Amino acid sequence: MPDLYGKSYTRDELRQRVGCMEQVGGVQRITLADGNEAGVDAFNFSTGGGLDFQVLAGRGMDIGRASFRSYPLAWMSSTGVPASAYFEPEGFGWLRGFYGGLMTSCGLTYAGAPCQDDDDSLGLHGRVSYTPAKHVCSGASWHDGDYLMYVQGEMREATVFGPNMVLTRRISSMLGHPVIHVQDLVENQGFEPQEHMTIYHCNLGFPLMDEATELVTPSAEVVGQKDFAKDTIDTWAGFSAPKPINERVYYHTLNANEDGSTTVAVVNRELGAGLAVAFSFNTKALTNMAQWKMPGQGTYVLGVEPANCMVEGRVFERERGTLQVMEPGETREYTITISVYEGPDALDGLVNSIRAIGGAE
Repeated sequence: MPDLYGKSYTRDELRQRVGCMEQVGGVQRITLADGNEAGVDAFNFSTGGGLDFQVLAGRGMDIGRASFRSYPLAWMSSTGVPASAYFEPEGFGWLRGFYGGLMTSCGLTYAGAPCQDDDDSLGLHGRVSYTPAKHVCSGASWHDGDYLMYVQGEMREATVFGPNMVLTRRISSMLGHPVIHVQDLVENQGFEPQEHMTIYHCNLGFPLMDEATELVTPSAEVVGQKDFAKDTIDTWAGFSAPKPINERVYYHTLNANEDGSTTVAVVNRELGAGLAVAFSFNTKALTNMAQWKMPGQGTYVLGVEPANCMVEGRVFERERGTLQVMEPGETREYTITISVYEGPDALDGLVNSIRAIGGAE
């Protein structure tokens, strides 16, 4: 039953009060039209629970802008959201179209730093976030007393004599609930084993990110990727005002419940009544989590990155013996739930639940 404006309503009670459901929430298909963004298909979601967000069907079915009660949640870069034709796969060219957004996908056959893997010259973070979705469908309807809104599409990474990997993604939300559900199915539709790397690059920005911000995790261990991250390991959880600074990457070994489920959250108790964004996922599928800490001038962002790999690239994963390989016909499922919490009581409950995961306390 949707909870709108401080009161719960049945389906019939809402139908009597609105001409159509889009008056209180829904999903709307649009096309971006300005500059290098022209032609990018997108879907605007309004949950009616304070959370609004945009799914970029023309850019890997990723989540771009997101806000809660007018507070922006996602960091948006200076690049805009370029159409897929502007993709530069070589080296660090991926960054020329890295708009940030609430969730940018990295993969499917490689991710992380550029590298030379035998005959393959691999750029940063893979192709999937620049791949337009096919077989796109969306809808909104009542199910068991709740009003469900969704969009679904398919991205294929393929080449002749090479990979044939397909990601089918469904993103959904329910009216009155400030929650986003991401459900992914990856399939190796080729006839040879295929390397598979995936990173969910979730990017939080101002005003959620500020000097009062804290990253709360059930971490059993946190290590710095490079020397300047190792030297600042004691400060990974906090944030600062913008300043000239090098990016830092920290790896978290997360405690989890018996079923593998875990949650991390970005918390700002001084924003409005107190606001937090939580990311829940399963460590049996997404075995690693990187934290990208970048409180730079203009690039003022905190990245939360559940993944099945680290961020040094495919050669590093192969040499480390941790490179994931999918057999022909094999499928992998990944789910991430993104939830917004508001108010001191909700934030206290969230933080306490995270710290208790897997007996972390």
